[in-house]
Amino acid sequence: MTSTSGYILVGLLAVTCSALAESAKVERAQSAAHSDLSQKATILDMDGSVLQSGNEYWHCYPGVPVIPGDQHPMCVDSVWSQLLSAAAKGEPFETDRIGISYMMQGDAYVSNSNPAATDPNNGDVWVKEGPHLMIVVPKALLKGISDDPFNGGPYVMWKDTPYAHIMVPVANKAPEGD
Repeated sequence: MTSTSGYILVGLLAVTCSALAESAKVERAQSAAHSDLSQKATILDMDGSVLQSGNEYWHCYPGVPVIPGDQHPMCVDSVWSQLLSAAAKGEPFETDRIGISYMMQGDAYVSNSNPAATDPNNGDVWVKEGPHLMIVVPKALLKGISDDPFNGGPYVMWKDTPYAHIMVPVANKAPEGD
């Protein structure tokens, strides 16, 4: 093999590997919600770059965009897109309407009170949720909803932050090793 054909072969392998990795990200992102929604959504990589064009109303990610390296896919509507953007920048967030997010593959182990927490030994209540929906609503509508993630039903996560939302479990919690 000549050096030129070697470079071409290496280049083709790199392109193929990149395409396979991108395809796996798209597939993982689409697994976050039911296919009627996720197959039509725009698929964004963790850095916000478009992996696959789709409609403007739903964005699916191969992982949570505010957690580097996360592998827990999510599909979000425009309100949740705004919440994620604000959370990533540490900026305030407020909504006057309902926003929906799907995480049908479950979630990472996270603090129930502080979205920026990284130490599970900090005294917060930490939870690893199985498949669930997340619903963000105007703060006044959260009154009367438990913030206990172990109550057996919906609960408020990040209650005292601008990113408070309702967690709605739809299956058993994720096993600890996931």
